Amino acid sequence: MLAALMILPASTYAKKDKGQGLKVISYNIRVGSANDGTNSWQYRYPASAMMIDDQKPDIFGLQEALPMQFEYLNDILPDYKGVGVPRDDGKKEGEIMGIFWNKKTVKMIKWGTYWLSETPDKPSLGWDAACKRTATWALMQDKKSGKKFFYVNTHLDHVGWEARKNGLAIIVDNIARMNPKGYPMVLTGDFNMSIERPEFDDLKKQMKNTREVAFKTDHHNTFNNWGKESDAIIDYIWFSGFSSCQEYQTITKPYNKRTYISDHYPVMATLIF
Repeated sequence: MLAALMILPASTYAKKDKGQGLKVISYNIRVGSANDGTNSWQYRYPASAMMIDDQKPDIFGLQEALPMQFEYLNDILPDYKGVGVPRDDGKKEGEIMGIFWNKKTVKMIKWGTYWLSETPDKPSLGWDAACKRTATWALMQDKKSGKKFFYVNTHLDHVGWEARKNGLAIIVDNIARMNPKGYPMVLTGDFNMSIERPEFDDLKKQMKNTREVAFKTDHHNTFNNWGKESDAIIDYIWFSGFSSCQEYQTITKPYNKRTYISDHYPVMATLIF
């Protein structure tokens, strides 16, 4: 670990020490009810907590988490707290698009959830989607710098193209409307489509893709499909209002002797205020 740290530019530490850096992770944890054989949640759950404890993000977006997975991370990671609601009924049933933050470095101000549908204020299925889809948002404050920023986390549908297109349009519209003061903005999620898709066009006008603009980056696939052949890049960290992105990384490191902690690799970015 020490050797790996030594190769990073000295400016990385200087900026982080001044409280200017925000380390962000987007992580599709893989729904805990799936029958994935030896990759099922009952065998791999410690690895997810170990990854967060090792990477120590200031904030991270979690996709596909059932309440039991959400609560596990809330309980096992004492420095972190998460918010989000189950998508099926907004109370107890369904996957949660969670936002977790490090209580030592970031402060929560307010948050909420909306559905990606024609009726975003209540649990609802949108267009040709196979599942109800949501976005969770939060207004946060970096404790060292005192700077406020918005964070949005989502998971677009895996089947319906209309649902992906219109769902992302709702997010783009809300991002513009919710931020009249022009605070820095972060958007994370599993978007279930490659960056070349035209559905991204409007988002690209408002935000930057960390993978493409980071000073240090990679081009690794983010969907690993448990080691089966896949070159899909569908997980993203987008930003606006920050001065730069210091680093982007696809986290392929094994944890708890597990090559794959999920069928998606977590992705990480360090943003500079």
